[in-house]
Amino acid sequence: MGDAVVRAFLPLLLQKLADREVLEYIGRLKGVNKMVLHKWTTTLTAIEGVLNDAEEKQLTQEGVRLWLDDLRDLAYDVEDILDAFAAKMLKRRIQRQQGCTSMLWISSLSKPKFNFSVNSEIKDITDRLEEITNREKQFGLKKLGVSTKPWKMPQTTSLIDGPVIGRDEDKKKIVDHLLSKQETCTSNFQNFQVLAVVGTGGLGKTTLAKHVFNDAATQQFSPKGWVSVSDDFDIVRVTAAILEAVTSGHVTESKELNSIQEKLSKELAGKKFLIVLDDVWDTCSYDQWTTLQSPFRVGAVGSMILVTTRDANVAKMVGDTNPYNLGLISEDDCWKIFEHHALLNDRTQNVKLLKEKVIVKCKGLPLAARTLGGLLRCRSVDEWEEILDHKMWNLSEKTGILPALKLSYHYLPSNLKRCFTYCAILPNDYEFREKQLILLWMAEGLIQQQPEENKQMEDLGSDYFKELVSRSLFQKPSKDGLRYIMHDLVTDLARWAAGKTCRRLEDKPNYDSQLRCLPKVRHSSYIRGMHDGAKKFEVYSEVVRMRTFLPLNLSPHQLSGSFPLPSFLAHKVPFDLLPKLQYLRVLSFHTYRITELPNTIGKLKHLRYLDLSHTYIRSLPDSISSLCNLQTLILEGCSQLKALPTSMRNLINLRHLNNTGVPLLEQMPPQLGRLTNLQTLPNFVVGKGSGSGVREIGSLLHLQGTLHLSKLENVIGVEDARSATLQSKERLEALSLEWSNLSVSTEIAAVVLDMLQPHRKLKELNISGYAGLKFASWIGDPSFSNMVHVRLHGCNHCQFLPPFGQLSSLKTLHIQGMDAVESVGSEFYGEGNLPFQALETLVFRYLENWKEWSPCQQDLGIGILSCLKMLSIADCPKLEGSLPEKLDSLENLSISGCEKLVMHTSPVHFEFQTESLGFLNISALKFQTKAFMKSLEKVKYLGITGCEELMSSFQNEGRLLQHLISLDRLHIEDNSALVEKLGKEAEQLLQLRILDCKLESLVLRNCRSLLKVPEGLHHLTSLQDLGIYECSNLVSFPDVGLPSSLKRITIRKCDSLLYFARYQIPSSLERIEIKYCENLKSLIETEEVVVESSSSYCLEFLAIGECPSLMSLLFKSQLPRALKQLHIWNCSLLELITDRFLDDSQLEQIHITTCPNLKFLPEGLCHLTNLQSFSISGCQSLVSLSSMSVGIIFITITDCKKLEVVHVLRDMQHNKSLNSLAVLRIDDCEGLISCFPPNLTQLDIWKMKNCKALLESQGLHSLTSLRWLSIKGKDDPSLVSFPITADKEKENKNEMMFQLPKSLIGLIICGFPNLKKLSNGFQFLNSLERLTIKDCPKLASIPEEGLPLSLEHFTIDECPLLEKRCKGRYRPKIAHLSFVRINNREI
Repeated sequence: MGDAVVRAFLPLLLQKLADREVLEYIGRLKGVNKMVLHKWTTTLTAIEGVLNDAEEKQLTQEGVRLWLDDLRDLAYDVEDILDAFAAKMLKRRIQRQQGCTSMLWISSLSKPKFNFSVNSEIKDITDRLEEITNREKQFGLKKLGVSTKPWKMPQTTSLIDGPVIGRDEDKKKIVDHLLSKQETCTSNFQNFQVLAVVGTGGLGKTTLAKHVFNDAATQQFSPKGWVSVSDDFDIVRVTAAILEAVTSGHVTESKELNSIQEKLSKELAGKKFLIVLDDVWDTCSYDQWTTLQSPFRVGAVGSMILVTTRDANVAKMVGDTNPYNLGLISEDDCWKIFEHHALLNDRTQNVKLLKEKVIVKCKGLPLAARTLGGLLRCRSVDEWEEILDHKMWNLSEKTGILPALKLSYHYLPSNLKRCFTYCAILPNDYEFREKQLILLWMAEGLIQQQPEENKQMEDLGSDYFKELVSRSLFQKPSKDGLRYIMHDLVTDLARWAAGKTCRRLEDKPNYDSQLRCLPKVRHSSYIRGMHDGAKKFEVYSEVVRMRTFLPLNLSPHQLSGSFPLPSFLAHKVPFDLLPKLQYLRVLSFHTYRITELPNTIGKLKHLRYLDLSHTYIRSLPDSISSLCNLQTLILEGCSQLKALPTSMRNLINLRHLNNTGVPLLEQMPPQLGRLTNLQTLPNFVVGKGSGSGVREIGSLLHLQGTLHLSKLENVIGVEDARSATLQSKERLEALSLEWSNLSVSTEIAAVVLDMLQPHRKLKELNISGYAGLKFASWIGDPSFSNMVHVRLHGCNHCQFLPPFGQLSSLKTLHIQGMDAVESVGSEFYGEGNLPFQALETLVFRYLENWKEWSPCQQDLGIGILSCLKMLSIADCPKLEGSLPEKLDSLENLSISGCEKLVMHTSPVHFEFQTESLGFLNISALKFQTKAFMKSLEKVKYLGITGCEELMSSFQNEGRLLQHLISLDRLHIEDNSALVEKLGKEAEQLLQLRILDCKLESLVLRNCRSLLKVPEGLHHLTSLQDLGIYECSNLVSFPDVGLPSSLKRITIRKCDSLLYFARYQIPSSLERIEIKYCENLKSLIETEEVVVESSSSYCLEFLAIGECPSLMSLLFKSQLPRALKQLHIWNCSLLELITDRFLDDSQLEQIHITTCPNLKFLPEGLCHLTNLQSFSISGCQSLVSLSSMSVGIIFITITDCKKLEVVHVLRDMQHNKSLNSLAVLRIDDCEGLISCFPPNLTQLDIWKMKNCKALLESQGLHSLTSLRWLSIKGKDDPSLVSFPITADKEKENKNEMMFQLPKSLIGLIICGFPNLKKLSNGFQFLNSLERLTIKDCPKLASIPEEGLPLSLEHFTIDECPLLEKRCKGRYRPKIAHLSFVRINNREI
């Protein structure tokens, strides 16, 4: 669909052709026809006249469509050469400003080589224009007229998200299905169920799944996680996304699936979870699904997986033979969706006459109704019929694009079409921010300012963006209000419209050949990998006219909004690639761990957008200052960057310089004030020289957003500060003023602060390190009525706080590190209105001399902090007196490190709604009223550290538990007496039948006087989690046992504890974790033998570690049937686990490490049919090991000197127990080298004594699924080359081919003292991505033919000869690698 680009291009090109400077430039070029631009203008003007006709005919005539595509390519090339002329003229203008003579510039135009190149390009374009014109005449295109009226933002409200219409019944059925299915336990001890929602694209499967996911009925699932799978299925990425979704935390990106799945198993173990896998395609194979769902098996019964897919076969593959087939919505619901998005409620005309036509066109698809509504909302009703009768509805194409979507695109204004088609470079389900996309549009020249419009490009781009949102082409995911997404059908529409101009560099085997056939590609993106080597980018050498080089993050980090971990890029990529891509407008190395850029970057004369954020760049090349077209430079998070180029003043078109998070930046470059177009400059570091002073801010009239002025101690005069003219910068929303030290004169600091007064619309103010004795009068002035957030930090000389109480919109106030403040009173509240009318968060920290908080005189019983939700006072050791009264809205109260605080409250007014309450090291709390105790009824979290005298405050006010009726989390530290008191209270309240405690989580820490867990805690019938830490004198638990509701218990560093339980493990427990208990001897003191008792236990997870006195787990009893995971480590005296495993045990994981006295494992190992992972290491006394059941996946047996490992494995192999084994870690392998388990994907062999025999046997080559191989030698002198070669100089390559499997992606070679070289056999490992070589002191050479091109990650440790060569002569051979580390240092 070339029309979009061409219709927007031609007016722009004609405007550029008429530019006086371009005409002057052409006039000075020798040997160039001076009338060529006039000829171009005439031809393009004629073509412009027939575009309307061509746009219609291309729908039915393939020749016209191809003609438009060729015209579009020509338009790109014309723009390139015109932009090159404009860049030359701009450079000339800058040189003139700097005093350079024009003769120097004129002489550059006379160079024969330069003139020949320009002439050649001009002639080529002229010839192509003639050919285009001749073809146009063949099609008989007519001049229908051209609309010159520019598009403007419609005067309508942009409703981003509408209600979910027509799916309430579907939601109810699916929720009911989820809740009913969870009660059914499937076979094979699989605790989770899969429910698939199947339907065609546009039916609203994702919307429905979100509707279900957020329904109150699904809150019983915990954790819950949402993962967008999409068509590019990557099992590592998807597994990591699930892990991040269920933990709500940052996940280290890794290619090692095993480690990610182990972490996921730990997170899901014993929990009833709900995971939504949205948009699963048939690119997920059954084997991948089987691997993906492995960690789900450890969840609690009733766990659910909800899958949405277009493919019924996918539903069957994931295990749902009776999926929920989503149907079309009703006609009425279809009309309601259309009605909502077309804004029919705001129209006076009767449009219902067209209702039947609209319904027919939508065909029951919500997406079609939504899109059509967005299309017609901005058009008159008279135009509706024309659109609804358009012939595009009846065209039968094989594109799979909905006609409603095509029409929505067809009726976009041409400039919006061009912006939308650019989005074809975005992957499916990619979430983007508005500003991010607008800056890219600007860089590509897609946003054009009209002479009569007084709007910045960014504001115009925002209008474009909002219009695409209003037409439902962009949508907001519900989970993040700042990001947008395109439905995959809309993404398909963009790719269809973009044709060959936009391509994504997919990591697919056949993509290279596809892209090599498309030299006309202008915009390209790709998913950034963890290690991107040179091979990945070879294809770009063919796409020399590319404008966009854009790596994107499609990972859990991108979805969660947190910063992604950096990736590695081969050193040679930027150095080799950039000189070839001379037409780049957009260049990004975002999050790559690159440390330098080539100087040739300065030759990218078209470059407008450069993103180096979160790289390891140490300095920018000076040549960047010659990028005079640059609009956006992103340096956010460049933690190693110390300085900017001194000539940055030449970047006169720079609009956005994002240097947030660049801590080493010493000062700004001189004369930055010349960059008068700057809008974004979040951090201005004041230098000591006059050229980099704060006065440079003065001329930056368009600054907006955030401004942080740091190193203000370098401001030396009043005029310098006054010249910053912050009062005139009305688009600034946040201002931070920072002095780096207090050595500056207090007088100068005060004057500077006074002169830096911002405009009164400011919303956020931060002041740090201010050395003055008092604050400027403008701080706290009520005229700053928009101020929402204020933070003061380290202003140690100020005795009094500003009158913040008069800021009517203030919601958050942080006061920290102000040593001179002794009292807070009337000066803080201010004069006039009732203070702090909107304040919600108030924090005081590290006010070392603060003694008194005086009441407010204006308070007439209303309460000065009536909106306050969170109050925190920390480390104010001299504070005493009373808190403000009438804190009715308080939800979170935290007081810590206030040793002298004695809180008095009046008889009436201390009552609040707090849900979180914390006290730390307070000497006393004296309450004169029962109101405080009554307020405790709302508290859900209570944290008490120290506060031994707290007892006296509560004793006279009734029982504490009696008032904590909403409490669900209690944390007590260093207060044994309080624990004992609560135990007694529980017993008393139970006897009185008034115990109403909902406590679910209890943590006891460092209660050194606690000898026994109080028996009264047995009556806390809602308690589910109990954590006991560092209670060094704790000896035992109550004889009556623990609460019957308890599910999880963690015990750490309780050195006096001898036994966990007196008679038996509490049957309700699902998880037990005991660590660092030096005297623990056994789990149970006196075992009760009850027949089949283990069947009633719920215990699924048992972990005991670092307990040096532990001798046995159980003497007589057996481990519970429900147990799934058993972990024991560093228990030096352990001799017995239990006698035998139950035949029907559900054990899935057994991991035992460093238990040197353990001689035998329990009998019945062969009956553990669910066992997937078995690991035993460092058990030197172990003498035998029985065979295991079929189905085991992971086996580790290392450092068990008395155990005949090879015999054990051979027996298991003979019994075919190892056919499903995927991971094997063993010591040595003599006797096993020719009969490894056939389906291994990872093999680690340690303490190898004869590696040569292993390689010669060709036993490894037969492992066609092997991906990871680690070989660590021990006293093996035989290995000289790897792979091994013949004794003669000639190497038999065929012989080496069969030593290692080609499937390897990771290889570790370690501990071979005589290894001298890596032989050419490495060339056959064309899938190898990671290579680690360690402790091979004689290794000096790598293959003559180099390392495999697939290699990305190369690590060398303790190989001094090879290290020296890799830093010298071998450097070119490894330059294509994205990551090289030598002795823990990257090179």
